[in-house]
Amino acid sequence: MPNLAIVGYGKMGKLIDQLAPEYGFNVTARLDVNDRDAPLDGVDAAIEFSVPDAVVENVRRLSQRRIPVVVGTTGWLQHLDEVKKIIEENHSALVWSPNFSVGVNVFTKLVSEAARLLADTPEYGAWAWEIHHVTKKDAPSGTLLKLVETMRQSGFTRPIDVGSSRAGAHPGTHEIGFDSAADTITLRHAARSREGFARGALKAAQWIRGREGFFSFSDVLFGR
Repeated sequence: MPNLAIVGYGKMGKLIDQLAPEYGFNVTARLDVNDRDAPLDGVDAAIEFSVPDAVVENVRRLSQRRIPVVVGTTGWLQHLDEVKKIIEENHSALVWSPNFSVGVNVFTKLVSEAARLLADTPEYGAWAWEIHHVTKKDAPSGTLLKLVETMRQSGFTRPIDVGSSRAGAHPGTHEIGFDSAADTITLRHAARSREGFARGALKAAQWIRGREGFFSFSDVLFGR
């Protein structure tokens, strides 16, 4: 069985640890946020769910050892170019996504198509909204920002009203809407638990072994 390192041992890390054997992984390293000195000998892949400020150094440490890494942490995209350079210089591999849910990635494709179809129909305005648990650190979420970016890339250049809510223990709901005087179109994805995110990250860790380069989860699911 290939050996897996879990970097960031919070709720997501513990869930990944629990599910890893189903995906053929033996977890041999469990690193918390400030655990910089844990041994990584024999690790074949790593999954990183830590905090935004730790991502760059975690990626640097792993890539210097040529350990492919799956990054699920959000809120660090201002360092995206630096991380890509680290991966390139070390001839390593990384899969990143703001959301490793298979359903969310299918949802993103539906949002892209809706935005493309309505791009040249000016009577439709648009909104993007999400809710997460009160402990989530970034708002808007990385997933919502990615959805808005996808709409823009699909040609929807009119204003998009963006909103976020943080309350309770909600695992995450994302909603995209288009409204006109005649009707309303609403697209919504609601997560029931963190399990979908953990399974997607493990699927990405299976896929990235033996590869080199910077990838998104859509590459894993749908190809380039």
